[in-house]
Amino acid sequence: MIPTTSREWHILARPKGWPKEEDFALREVEIPELADGQMLIRNLFLSVDPAMRGRMNDVKSYTPPFKLNQVMEGGAVGRVVASKAAGFEVGDAVQHWLGWREYSVVEGKGAGAVKVDPDLAPLSAYLGVLGMPGMTAWAGLLDVASFQPGEAVFVSGAAGAVGSQVGQIARLKGASRVVGSAGSADKVALLVDEYGFDAAFNYKDGPIAEQLAKAAPDGIDVYFDNVGGEHLEAAIGALHTHGRVAMCGAIAQYNATEPTPAPRNLALSIGKRLRLQGFIVIDHFGRREEFLAEVGGWLREGRLKYRETVVEGIENNLDALLGMLRGANTGKMVVALPE
Repeated sequence: MIPTTSREWHILARPKGWPKEEDFALREVEIPELADGQMLIRNLFLSVDPAMRGRMNDVKSYTPPFKLNQVMEGGAVGRVVASKAAGFEVGDAVQHWLGWREYSVVEGKGAGAVKVDPDLAPLSAYLGVLGMPGMTAWAGLLDVASFQPGEAVFVSGAAGAVGSQVGQIARLKGASRVVGSAGSADKVALLVDEYGFDAAFNYKDGPIAEQLAKAAPDGIDVYFDNVGGEHLEAAIGALHTHGRVAMCGAIAQYNATEPTPAPRNLALSIGKRLRLQGFIVIDHFGRREEFLAEVGGWLREGRLKYRETVVEGIENNLDALLGMLRGANTGKMVVALPE
């Protein structure tokens, strides 16, 4: 039976500082009839991403802000339950960008909907290691940071969905040393023992520049920045001449209500001839098939590992989001819905 209603998360107010429960509402809405070219997807996994916090602010960016009193959006993967879209059949597994709801009406063309292979990996992996975070790591390290074999790499937020893949890809591609930072002793141990980082440290244990100097005594060539602030300042100090920074995120600043002072040593980038480049993964979607082939191959061979933090039930989406912003997740944060 085709459902007639769906629950979905709406944003009611723009958070100031940390998001609060009263800024959001879980509402039940009518599912519209499908038009030609559309399909109805029963979502099975919803993505929880740091970039969603930025879209809560009313500022111009690479994606428009969420509209108040309307449904939020995010990555999702599910199965087609009804289709008027050419090339998509009932039962197909599909990844798309209209998540944070139980059922999504998705255009079959031009809306970013793609079929995925459940035989290659579990469906949730297409929101993580084989999805936007995995491609962010792959393209950011190889294309943006121009990583070359024999170089030393430092990754912040290294136990997250993106950072954990950056370090492993660097290792698989021949890095001389891979160093990561994380926010707990357990995550630090995970980086070294399971993901193969050469060294890792807990950024809460002391000044980041001092800990980085111990973990990478010969300096670094590439810094993959997921955090910003003090981490970026420390990396600028440790980078060799002609070093590169792939600026992916600044989660340390997303909920700040006052400007953050770091990096205070930005002038070092002049003499060192550093390249600091921000990037957005959507600019690299043209290489998706190449990404899937290489990373999917590593997964099949058991050479690349990943973790997920799974929260059950759409009613717990907000808890998952706040937990992710506080670093409660190890690897990719997803919300699982019953099939």
